[in-house]
Amino acid sequence: MPGPQEFTQLLVSWRNGDKTALDAMTPVLYDELRRVARRLLAAERADHTLQPTALVHEAYLRLVDQRAVDWQNRAHFLGIAASMMRRILINHAKAYKAAKREGYAEAITLDDALGIFTNPRVDLLDLDQSLDKLTKLDPQQGKVVELRYFGGLSIEETAEVMGISPATVKREWGTARLWLIQQMGGSATP
Repeated sequence: MPGPQEFTQLLVSWRNGDKTALDAMTPVLYDELRRVARRLLAAERADHTLQPTALVHEAYLRLVDQRAVDWQNRAHFLGIAASMMRRILINHAKAYKAAKREGYAEAITLDDALGIFTNPRVDLLDLDQSLDKLTKLDPQQGKVVELRYFGGLSIEETAEVMGISPATVKREWGTARLWLIQQMGGSATP
């Protein structure tokens, strides 16, 4: 497994057209993307049609087409992957909802470690709409939620991607969580 410096160099080489760099990174990237996808889909309904492997493949195909991105490091890559996975999940939820005439809204389980809500099931479309509102009010908080929730990035990784301090990420994360709880009708965890 390449170290952080080597991984960054591989990203830069890949951006510059070196196919062997992508080949060297693929196993590590795939494992990281699978970890994020498994976390996002872990508590989906049993008959959910989008599996972690399909989510990873869709995100991976979109990521490998990204030639214009100035890749900074692993965390930056995962941040962009988180945005792509969010879009894929939202599109899937919208398609599912449209297919169901009764308007069933897809619910997913939030990772307990993130502890956004006491109710572990959240309507993904409601979360997306609330996150869009938050992003309009405070783009930095919106990005923190996207990276932490959809990307599964740690406080430190989020800080690295955003170029801010871990203390700022913690503060923004706490404020954003409270705002989302209020918007989505949840209650704060003790």
